[in-house]
This record gives sequence, C-alpha cells and structure tokens, in this order.
Amino acid sequence: MAEDIACNSVVDDNVEEVTSKKIIKFNPPLYKQRYQFVKNLVEQHQPQKVADLGCGDLSLLSILKYRKCVKELVGVDINEGRLKWNGSRLSPCVGDHLDPRELDLVITLYHGSVLEKDCRLLRFDLVACIELIEHLDSEDLARFPEVVFGYMSPAIIVISTPNSDFNSLFPLSVFRDSDHKFEWSRVQFQTWALDVANRYSYSVEFTGVGEPPTESEDVGYCTQIGVFRKKAKTVESDVLEHHGEHVYEVVYTTSYPSLQQINYRRRVVVYLVYREVNKLRRRYQVSLRRHALEPEPADPGNPRKFVSDLPVHTLTEADKTMATTPQPFCIGDKFYVPLKRIIAYPRLGYLCDNVEELRELLADSIELNRDESAVKVDLCHCSDYC
Repeated sequence: MAEDIACNSVVDDNVEEVTSKKIIKFNPPLYKQRYQFVKNLVEQHQPQKVADLGCGDLSLLSILKYRKCVKELVGVDINEGRLKWNGSRLSPCVGDHLDPRELDLVITLYHGSVLEKDCRLLRFDLVACIELIEHLDSEDLARFPEVVFGYMSPAIIVISTPNSDFNSLFPLSVFRDSDHKFEWSRVQFQTWALDVANRYSYSVEFTGVGEPPTESEDVGYCTQIGVFRKKAKTVESDVLEHHGEHVYEVVYTTSYPSLQQINYRRRVVVYLVYREVNKLRRRYQVSLRRHALEPEPADPGNPRKFVSDLPVHTLTEADKTMATTPQPFCIGDKFYVPLKRIIAYPRLGYLCDNVEELRELLADSIELNRDESAVKVDLCHCSDYC
C-alpha cells in the first residue's frame, strides 16, 4: 500500500529532501514486501535448497531459516566484510535447542561473485536475486544469465528490480540508488526476461510489490518481479557437480539442531513422556481423592486401574482413541503407564515408529517396569506438596 506524503522522497531507506513533489511511503516498507514475496513463494513451493544471491545484510536468509521445508540455505555476496559482520545473525539460539526443527538445516555464506561458477550452487530448488541485476554493468549483465540460468539451473529463480515507470512519482532525477547501473521500465525488463527464459528453457511470470497510489495505477508496481520456472531438468548439472570447482570462499557456516538427530529426538521424546505421564499421574490422584480411596497395598496380581474423571460428552476423538489403548494402573505407591498407550499420543507416535524405538529412546532416562512394557513413577512426588 502506498501513500502520498509531502516533503521527502523515500524508497526503501533512501531519503532526499525536496519540496516540489509528494513522497511515496510504503506500508509495510518496500524491502519487507520483497522479502515477504519470497517467503510466500517458499511456502507455496516448499523448496529444500534455497540460495540468495547478493544476500547483503542477510535479512532474507534470517526470514527463510524459519521455513520448516528448508534444509539448506546459502548466501552469496561480493562484500566479505558484511558477511563476516552479520553471520552471527544466522546462528541457532537457545530456543532452537529447546524446540528443535523437524528437518536438518545447514546455512552457508560464501564470499564471491554471482558471475563465478561454483558447483556447490548446483541443483537448488529456488534461487533469489533481489535487487541485484541493476547493480551489474552491461558486460556483467550479459554474463549473468549464463551463470545463473545456464550453469546453476535451479528449479525456480525469482528476480526483482526497480520499475523505472514508477520513478515519475518520485521527486528524483537520478536512479534510486547511486550504485545502480540502470533502472528498467516494465517493457525493458520483460523483454530481457522473456529472451533469457527462452534461451535457457524457463517459463516466466511477471508481478511486483509496492502498489502505486490511487489514480496512478498505470505506472505499475514500484518493484517489478519475474518468477522463472525450469521447464525440464537436464543431466548437465549432475556431471558438472562432480567435476566443477569450488571458487567461493566459505565465510560462515552453521547447522541447526533437529529431530533427525538422535540426541535431540531423544531429548524431546523424554520430555514429552514425562509430561504425559505426569498429567495422568495427577489425574489419577484427583480420582482417588474424589472417590475417597487410598492406594491399595502392593499386589501385582490386582493393580488398581486408572479411572478417567472426564464426562463422556466432553471426550474428544483423541480421548476416544486413547480409551482403546492399555490403561494406566497403580500398584502400591507406584504408577505405571503402558508404552503402547504413550506411543498412541500423536506427537510421540510421529517421533517413534514403534514401541521398540520408544523403549530405546527412553533407555537410561526414564524408569520402566520389569518387562519394560510401561513407564514406572512414584504415585506421589515431592512437588505435589509444594
């Protein structure tokens, strides 16, 4: 959404003092709209390998690292100092260790030019070039398609660039950024994009972000975007991947904890089992108090069964499913929850394929009964009296 505001001209973070025209201010800011566009594209297509060419301050990568589908994130930029300075923004935080991702994630930052061929950038699902091409001179722009479309050849390429048709609304007589080598009209960008798509067997759709103010719709979006999709896969990349060169310098790399890693999966499973067993134990204690019953003496042949205090009409489908599983029981001052019941909880069933795997993950962390068929805990815990 764009608004007219007097005095200044603002495109992203660029401000120039003027008095002859009103400014266009975007809400959300234009750079956020561009990142949101890529984020939406990732959510739509669920790519596992994503690269940001000309990644700058890593803002886009910082957003994409939270997408559950992504397993590999790569950033490439010519400014080595900026990569080193901002790299720590991509490091896992405490929350990432407490609540691990479903899938592994590796993030790598490379110092290098998008005009260089590095085989580590092959076979990507999506490559983003956000506000990049306008920084290339004519010679470099001529080489760009050969490297990105021809060599890297990802499944999807998204390219954004300023729309010079929109510039008539700005009180500027020069480009939006002093480093821009050109700014294309919609016709110029689409002509270039269609030619590149045809040469490298891609289709392309045009859209943009940064809507113009009312009654100025004819200028189009402030930022124009082309989304290129590969028409057919080739075998060339497979050959190049094994014989290509590593020309980029690794500036930073990190990996995130995930449930695919056995130590983290065990930690989550143990936590969930403790939580569910403790809930059942407390419900059992409430049931005992309501029925004015005391725990019976230890009698392995006559355990006290768990009695649910939930009214039948309040039972959910999950509750009804759990009702068909082996029920918790009490023997003396010990409370038992069968593993077959525990694995029936959706989250635990997702993390463990079967009872045997659940038993292995709980080993040395949670006490089981003699035949290892149930979790065993004290019926009363010191925390109950706190």
